[in-house]
Amino acid sequence: MSEKARVLFDALDLDADGELTRVEVIAALRSKGPTLAARGVLPFWGVGDGDASSALFDAADRNGDEVLSFEEFAAEVDRRFGW
Repeated sequence: MSEKARVLFDALDLDADGELTRVEVIAALRSKGPTLAARGVLPFWGVGDGDASSALFDAADRNGDEVLSFEEFAAEVDRRFGW
C-alpha cells in the first residue's frame, strides 16, 4: 500500500474513526479535492463530482459493508491512480 494512499485516506476520514463512509468520501472530495490535487496527494483528474466519488467508493467496497477500511481504499486508489 502506498504512502499516498495513506495520506489521502487520512484526509478523507473526516471523523478520524479509521473508516470511510460514502458521505465522507463525497463530502471530503468535494471540499478538499482541489487542494489535495494541488498538493500532489490526488491526481487532478481524480477530482470528480458526487457520482464519480460514489463510483470510487463502490469500486473500493469489496465486501459490501458500506464502509471502507484503509486496505480496501488503498487497493483501489493504488490501482486506479497507478501508485
